[in-house]
Amino acid sequence: MIRRTMLGAVIGAVALGPLLASAAEPIRVGEINSYSRIPAFLLSYRKGWELAVEQVNAAGGVLGRPLEVLSRDDGGQTANAVTLANELVSGQGVALLAGTFLSNVGLAVSEFAKQKQVLFVASEPLTTKLTWEQGNRYTWRLRPSTYMQNVMLADAAAELPATRWATIAPNYEYGQSAVEEFKRLLQERRPAVEFVAEQWPALGKLEAGPTVQALLAAEPEAIYNATFAGDLAKFVREGGVRGLFEGREVVSLLTGEPEYLDPLGAEAPDGWIVTGYPWSQIDTPEHRAFLDAFTARWNEPPKLGAVVGYTMIRSIAAMLDKAGATDTEVMIEAMAGLEVTSPFGPITWREIDHQATMGAFVGRTALVNNEPTMVDWRYVDGAAVMPPDEQIRALRPES
Repeated sequence: MIRRTMLGAVIGAVALGPLLASAAEPIRVGEINSYSRIPAFLLSYRKGWELAVEQVNAAGGVLGRPLEVLSRDDGGQTANAVTLANELVSGQGVALLAGTFLSNVGLAVSEFAKQKQVLFVASEPLTTKLTWEQGNRYTWRLRPSTYMQNVMLADAAAELPATRWATIAPNYEYGQSAVEEFKRLLQERRPAVEFVAEQWPALGKLEAGPTVQALLAAEPEAIYNATFAGDLAKFVREGGVRGLFEGREVVSLLTGEPEYLDPLGAEAPDGWIVTGYPWSQIDTPEHRAFLDAFTARWNEPPKLGAVVGYTMIRSIAAMLDKAGATDTEVMIEAMAGLEVTSPFGPITWREIDHQATMGAFVGRTALVNNEPTMVDWRYVDGAAVMPPDEQIRALRPES
């Protein structure tokens, strides 16, 4: 009888776990992002982190408490992001900050986190400076940086016969870092390469005709592209009309992501070397579980943003479980070496530079049944494209 009574108590506790968690004071995460500025990526991203929060809370929450995300829209403005970060930390009492998309916004929130000594889990901003030159003990980044993805692309570009290259990228931190790194990495692999033209349109304001004509006038043999979203669509359309891509290889950062590739439809370029996310072709246990859960919840397939948002929350929950508390210093210690299962497989949050080892898929664009997709792709683990530790220590101010 005693054994049955104890067993019943245990079963009851398990069944009541989610209810007990929901009755406790939530652990609040302050999430900031450019939802109104970059909806193509961030609407799916939001659905990803919402799914993860629902799963965490359905399983009893974290530390016996529900996880709650207080989300804010910065409109793509650094000043707005810092103001919102301050409101979330000082006014809402969040345990940590998370999110951001644009690299300049991510750097601004990172500096705020350093000054206020609050943990910041950056989900998306790609500039390498976030974890290297301007890295700090409070900032950690999930997605592979511009450097990491450019190593993948430069390895592929070095196999091409082209020696005359041109570049096009948005004129802000992300684009500037991407071009600088790709040029250096490709010339390290092929010293004979020269860059004969650069185009720097303002983000979201690409004047496609003059830009494409300037690239044509430079007569490059290959092009490196880092535009995305609406700018990418205008570049692809005008470049196609004017024959810019005929007989030229194009190496393109982010273009294989469904957020940017799918809207191109039948106008999508054929044969570009890209980083992206061929979601319908990935057949691993981790991805199948994520895909099934996401499509069941939202009745649509995930985009890369969904993977980022989902993994961000899963990482935060795993960190809190490991930390056992919400004290900032304890959470920072828990982030170091944290291992998490993502839809792309296991990742580790590196102690040396606060960069997660999430990788990226590299392949070529193609039209299959008149639908844009990636072919001949492979997954490159983030850990495989990092420089030696000595180089990173020399770059990070706090190493």
